[in-house]
Amino acid sequence: MQYQVPQFIEAEDRIIGPLTLKQFLYLAFAGAILFVLWFIFNLYVWIIVAVPVIAIAVAFAFLKINDRPFVYFFLAFLRYFTKPRLYLFSSAPEKAAEPEKIEKKIQPQAPAPQEEKITPSKLKELALKLDTGTK
Repeated sequence: MQYQVPQFIEAEDRIIGPLTLKQFLYLAFAGAILFVLWFIFNLYVWIIVAVPVIAIAVAFAFLKINDRPFVYFFLAFLRYFTKPRLYLFSSAPEKAAEPEKIEKKIQPQAPAPQEEKITPSKLKELALKLDTGTK
């Protein structure tokens, strides 16, 4: 028995004419904002406000940057400006050393510790301590 494999599953369904549901909602939301602003402002002020609102709505609905919707670009833009960008290694500032007060002290070097060799009996002892939880 053969089955058809669905293709173009990344493409969104066209619901309202040539527009997807997201595109229609972006444009409808902008239209609703402009409808409310029509009653608040006079014609000249409304035109000045309407041009950026329409441009933003068209960008959200149709613009793609690097084959990704404009929404992702806009969210990354907001996230960049809202999160702090100053990273400090240490919160305490370093004190500048004065050259006159620096004294060189020669400390005797202790002999380097010798590494203990792990033998099978020590491994068994360590495993027993880990299993029983004793020190």
